[in-house]
Amino acid sequence: MTVDHAAVEAERDRLRRQYLLPHRPSSSARGLHHFALLSSDVERTIRFYQELLEFPLTEIFENRDYAGSNHFFFDIGNGNLLAFFDFPGLDLGPYQEVLGGLHHIAISVDPATWERLRGKLEMAGVPHQLESGASIYFRDPDGARLELLADHLGEMYGSRVL
Repeated sequence: MTVDHAAVEAERDRLRRQYLLPHRPSSSARGLHHFALLSSDVERTIRFYQELLEFPLTEIFENRDYAGSNHFFFDIGNGNLLAFFDFPGLDLGPYQEVLGGLHHIAISVDPATWERLRGKLEMAGVPHQLESGASIYFRDPDGARLELLADHLGEMYGSRVL
């Protein structure tokens, strides 16, 4: 399939003109409470996120919607949480990217932490891809794609996005 890049850029320009307001109103939201993913192995997920990525586990309790399932949380900074559910007894199948599904989660870290975590990923043998000297893409044990980004919150490729 061939992509008409000029048409894509023209549509992007039209969307900017129509929807990017000169004086952006305040959001109705206070922030991201948590982003929820699925885990096929709770302890493996805890070891990956807490020990490898250095995101502290903050709580684990039974999922109110599914008896016997865990709901557990990791601190990803700035008052934000990354949460997980396991659903024992359900065959959820392997992770897959689908339209309307998760593409990746980008988490901002300072440049020194970015370098340290890159080294930890390499030492742990986690396959990863470096992009633009500021992004590391890799997958968690269940296949969810993550990005560690050395850009500041609200910035992307040197531009303010917030």
